[in-house]
Formats: sequence, C-alpha cells, structure tokens
Amino acid sequence: MSSLRILLIGNGGREHALAWKLAQSPLVESIIAVPGNGGTARLQKVTNDTSVAADDYPGLVELARKNGVNLVVPGPEAPLVDGVEGFFRDAGIPVFGPSKAAARMEGSKTFSKDFMKKHNIPTAAYENFSDYDKACQYVKSISHNVVIKATGLAAGKGVIIPQSQEEALQALKEIMLDKAFGPAGDEVVIEEFLTGDELSILSFCDGTTIKSLPPAQDHKRIGEGDTGLNTGGMGCYAPTRLATPQLIARIEREILQPTIDGMRKDGFPFRGCLFTGLMIAPDGTPKVLEYNVRFGDPETQTVLPLLESDLAKIMYACAGPVPYLEDIQVKISSKFSTTVVVAAPGYPESYPKNIPMQVADAPQDTNIFHAGTKLSGDSLLTSGGRVIAATATGDSLRAAVDRAYEGVKLISFDGMYYRRDIAHRAFRASDASDKLTYAQSGVSIDAGNELVERIKAAVSTTRRPGADAVIGGFGGEVDLSAAGYPNAPIVVGAIDGVGTKLIIAQKMNKHDTVGIDLVAMNVNDLVVQGAEPFMFLDYYGCSRLDVSVAASFVSGVATGCIAAGCALVGGETAEMPDLYSGDDYDAAGAAVGVMLAEQRLPRKQAMREGDVLLGLASSGVHSNGFSLVRKIVKTRGLEYTDPCPWDASTTLGEALLTPTRIYVKPLLEALAKTGEAIKGMAHITGGGLTENVPRMLPEHLAGEIEVGSWEVPAVFKWLGKAVEPAEMARAFNNGLGMVLAVDAARVEDVVRVLEGAGERVWKVGRLVNREDKGKGCVLRNLELWA
Repeated sequence: MSSLRILLIGNGGREHALAWKLAQSPLVESIIAVPGNGGTARLQKVTNDTSVAADDYPGLVELARKNGVNLVVPGPEAPLVDGVEGFFRDAGIPVFGPSKAAARMEGSKTFSKDFMKKHNIPTAAYENFSDYDKACQYVKSISHNVVIKATGLAAGKGVIIPQSQEEALQALKEIMLDKAFGPAGDEVVIEEFLTGDELSILSFCDGTTIKSLPPAQDHKRIGEGDTGLNTGGMGCYAPTRLATPQLIARIEREILQPTIDGMRKDGFPFRGCLFTGLMIAPDGTPKVLEYNVRFGDPETQTVLPLLESDLAKIMYACAGPVPYLEDIQVKISSKFSTTVVVAAPGYPESYPKNIPMQVADAPQDTNIFHAGTKLSGDSLLTSGGRVIAATATGDSLRAAVDRAYEGVKLISFDGMYYRRDIAHRAFRASDASDKLTYAQSGVSIDAGNELVERIKAAVSTTRRPGADAVIGGFGGEVDLSAAGYPNAPIVVGAIDGVGTKLIIAQKMNKHDTVGIDLVAMNVNDLVVQGAEPFMFLDYYGCSRLDVSVAASFVSGVATGCIAAGCALVGGETAEMPDLYSGDDYDAAGAAVGVMLAEQRLPRKQAMREGDVLLGLASSGVHSNGFSLVRKIVKTRGLEYTDPCPWDASTTLGEALLTPTRIYVKPLLEALAKTGEAIKGMAHITGGGLTENVPRMLPEHLAGEIEVGSWEVPAVFKWLGKAVEPAEMARAFNNGLGMVLAVDAARVEDVVRVLEGAGERVWKVGRLVNREDKGKGCVLRNLELWA
C-alpha cells in the first residue's frame, strides 16, 4: 500500500474524530475535509475545502482526481444512500462505505426490516404500510405499544413513540397525510416497542469479515435523566458493563455475522462501517433496533480513542481492490471512554449561530472534537446545534467521565448547554448491584420505630376512662361504655396519608386513584381491629387550589368510601403557598369505625402454635414504600410515561398508580360467618411483612412465613432486582395486602368465605414459638427473592 491521500466528506464531530485518528497513521499523507469544520481546520495533514458542495458527487470526483486521492471516507448517511460510492467506483477510487444497494439498510426501514425477517435476525415484530387507512386499522387491532417510523431518511427525526392508540393514530396522520417528514413518510414501519437497555456496536466490514469496536451506549434525550426531546446524541460512553463477553459473542453469532452473510448472499456485500443499534431485553435477549451504514455520532468520538490499531490500514483493508480485513489486527485498549456533547442554547429546537467561542488546549487523554463550529478569520464561531464535545479516556469509567467533564470546562461560549449525567445508566447498574435500601431513599423505618418508642410515655399521660392511650396498633380505640356512655360500642379511629405516591400522581396528572388509596390505608387499619368503618374525613393541603385536580382526588375518595361502606362526612382544604410550591399537594384522612367488645381483634390470648397464617392478595405496591420505588425508577433512568417494564400494555406511572385494595367488606363477612376462627389480622403497610405481622401477635409467638407459597406480582420481581430480599420484606407487601391468623381447624371455612367474596387466598405460614424476643416474623426461603 502506497501513502494514502484521503477525501473525507462531512463537517460534524464524527468527521473531526475520523480525521484526528486517520492523521495519526504513518500511511496517511494528506486529508481533504469537505467541508470540514473549525476542528478539522486545525489538524495536521488536514485541509478544509469548501470549493465543492458535499452533495456534488461529480464535483467531488473531480476534486479527488485533481488531488490524487486514493481513499474516500464519507461520514454522513445521505451521500451513501444517494450512491456516492458508485461515482468513485466508476472513477477507480476506493471508498470506505457501502454501495447504494447496501446503503438501503439505513435508507429504507422497510427494506432493513424485511431483510431481518428473511435472514431470521432477531428484531421487533413489525408491519409496513404505504396505505394510511390500513395502517390505522392495524394500530387499532393490536394491544402492544408501538414505534412508528417514517421509512425513508428523515435526518434522525422520523421516529415517533406514541403513548396511546390515539397518539399513534395522530402520528400516522402527521407522517402519512400531513407529510411532517416529507417523502420519507410515504411509507411507515409500525413495530413493537421494545424495552430494555440500548447498545450500539460499530463494526468494520469488508464484505465477508466483520470486526467490531467496543460496545457503546449513547444518550439521545436533551435532558438529564433521559428526559425531554430526542437529539442526535448528547453523550456516550464505552465499553458498557451491560456488554459481557458472553453477550457480545451472542450478538456476533446471532446478529452481526448473519447480517454480513445475508447481505453478501443477497448480492450487495457490505464494505465500510456497519452501525448496529440493539435493544437488550431484561432477560438478556438482544434484538436489532436499526442499522446505520456509517460511523455513529457521538459513538465515533467515544470509541476511536480506544482503537490502538491504525485506522487507515483497517479502512483500506475493507475498501481496497482486494479485501483483507481478516488479516488485519483490530487492537482495542483496555481503557474506558466518555464523550460529553456541548450544545447551543435552545437545541434541539431553534438555536442561534455565530456565537463567539473559546477552546483551551486539552491535556493528555482528553480530546475536544468540533461539530457545529467554523473559523471566521482567526475567530472560532458556533455554526450548529451540537457544537462541540469533550472526550476523555481513563482506567475506569468513573475516571473517564470525570476527565470528560473537566474537558468541558475548557470550552466557553454564551448559553452553552450539556448534560451532567452522561453514563448515569452504567453507574445505575453498579448501584443496583449493590442493592438499595429504604434508608437510601431518605426514609428510615428504624427512625419511625424509634419515634413510637420515645413518644409512648407522653401519649400514656393522656389516658382516660375508655381509652388507654397505648399506641402501636393499627387503629386507636375508645370504649364508649367505659367512657360514660352505657351500652355504647367501641369506637376505633385511624389516620393516614398517601405518601410520595402523590408525586407520581402529579407527574401523570392522574389523581382519582390516590383518593382511593387514602381511604384504603385508613379503613384497612380499622377492619383488622374488628371494626366496621362508618365515617371518613379528608384533608387536602396545597400551594394553590386547582379545582379540577382537587375534584378528581375527592372523587377518588368517594369511590373508596363506597367500596368500604362508609360515609364521607367532611374535610378540610388549605391553600398554603409558603409551605407548598407549584402544583404540589398533600393529603391525609381519618376513618372512624365501631365494634362491640366481643368483636375486638386481635385475640392474642386465643392464639396458639400451629395456627395458620392466610395471605390475601394485594393489588400491587399499595401506598407504602414509594420513596424507594421512585429511587429505583430514577436509578434505572426511566420516566413514568415510559412503557411499564413488567406490563407493556400500560405506562410505568399508570401501573404504579394501581390503587390499594380495600378489604373491608370481605373481611367483615368472614368475621360474621366464621365466628372466632379468625384470631388476628395484620394490614401489610409501611414496614412490610417483617414489621406488620408481629403487631397482631403475643410476645411469645412469631409468624413463620414460607416465601414461595404465594404468587408474587411482577412489580415486586422488578423492584427486587435492586433491593435485597430482607429489605423487600421490610419495605413492601410483596403481594400480600393482609395476613390473617386463623384457627387451624377452621382454615377451610375462612378460605371458602373469602374466596366467595372475590379474594385470592393462600396458606402462607403458621404461628411458632418465638425464639428470638425481637423477631416476630420469620421468613423461610427468603433467598428465593434474591
């Protein structure tokens, strides 16, 4: 191979990174960048040329001939899809890039999806449509969430992820009828919405052999925590912890090699860089999201600093007259790399240009890659939305991230914006492996228990006839007969709130179900004492009263009261702008119930070893543990509007807002029909199984619960991936909203009544002698939740 004179087409950060890496090669004599940018202009061996437009292919051929170019490297997808490779092939000049036929893998979503189906390459279920009415009919016929893609090139914008069927139909109208993406929307692909972690793999190909760079993960959303509008990419890191050697081997075996083999067999062998976008499902299954037929951006800026081999030599082995990539070593550094993109103010919407900027010299292991920049004389100006990026390498991912952010400090222009959480998903995975606790979310169960112990003495001083002022049970009792009202029943009161589940309701703008929660948390505490709820009062505090929100919430409260058989007799609404902010609100409720003395529960003196513990199914997380739930959602980089990881038919927020189950009527029926068979009941709320089961037991007995004896809902399996089993048992109900202590001889009677009333019931354990004074609940086989 003689010395290389390269023509590089493009002007983005990807092209700067390619020019930077190619210029390091002793084989490279010169590089012409058309049109290049402010970064390529300052590289040794590189000259920007604006005499020919980047889409004037005959003009580019003439420029190449005039300068003795013997290798062409197109950066963006548009020239490749247009067939630029053919213009240079006809001129006898090698191109590191695919033919027009092979570039259809990016140019047409329909073509690539059909290709994957033909060659059994795993991808999302899909259908193609060029008929608007048929596309609408298909959307109406399916239940799974979808992604709608304009099949042609749409500058990275032709993908819509609707959150409902109505949004999907609106998206079809915008793409196919209103032509929001122009002719790219003449045909659409409607495909299944996949959940999991995205992965990008850039691979060198010579038509037969494929050799890949380290797997990368980019950050498309403009906002931190992966929020806001999609962009071309706000940052990237590589390699990813997700991509284990086993997973990479599987991807090469099931996806990459079959793709290259299939293209060759179909008559359009691929030569160049194949970008494969993948979704790794929660069970580890890889599926193809899309193919690109060129280097990615900002993935290129991230992975090229990890390439220790000569890039020019690799490219020529793929593009030259005789392909020989198989004989070329592609050596990769063991370091980590991170890129942080700095954008213009307003991006990805309208943004100003020509903002003066300064860039200081970067230290070793840090690179500043220009994208939307230009030189005006000696002045550097912004010229695009994604203006510039800092890339750094390090011996650990944390070191690479920290250095990249130090690199950002070298860049200065008015209004510059960048995300401060690049690689957060990698650190999220690390945090999850260490397992979260409720305390890490800012809530301490131990502190709550300590408070109860410390205030018991003060509370006891308030006792009066009929009310012993002992706290720690589920509800507080007053015996009206002993208080001076002969033949009156015992009154039981309970007070509770909804907690930080309200934050999810606010984010989803759905407030009725938390109103049900408020009632449920109170009346369930009453019924376990043996009382029948008969009245309820609520409190609603806010910064400013939004009538529609408050009305929706109170409507939910009324629905809960009807389910519990009690009357909503009053409440209080308070506007306190100095205490709350924005749209924040808080709510509390108090329920009052009655019972006769003989109905009082628990009957601790009647409990015996061998009594059976029955568990009643919960409807989900109910209304406790949401500070921890929200932390898990955040650490996994999810939005509440995202598809639910355990139920693709709904959003994460809607699934978490499933209201607390109200057990009042079935339990009252069971108490009435089975007499003294039920000796105690525990409402599984804050403190989970571990803290609540002992509240109904005498000090000499413990509840022994067999983990695995009931059906655990999918939400808890998902949460359990980030929480140790013991903490799960202490923070959540884990599928059991109520636990009953029942006479062993009467178990079937109780089960029959409860199931007849619509409850799901399991035998989950028994009462045993309490060996450890402080341990009133023992969970056997807890490792099953690991």
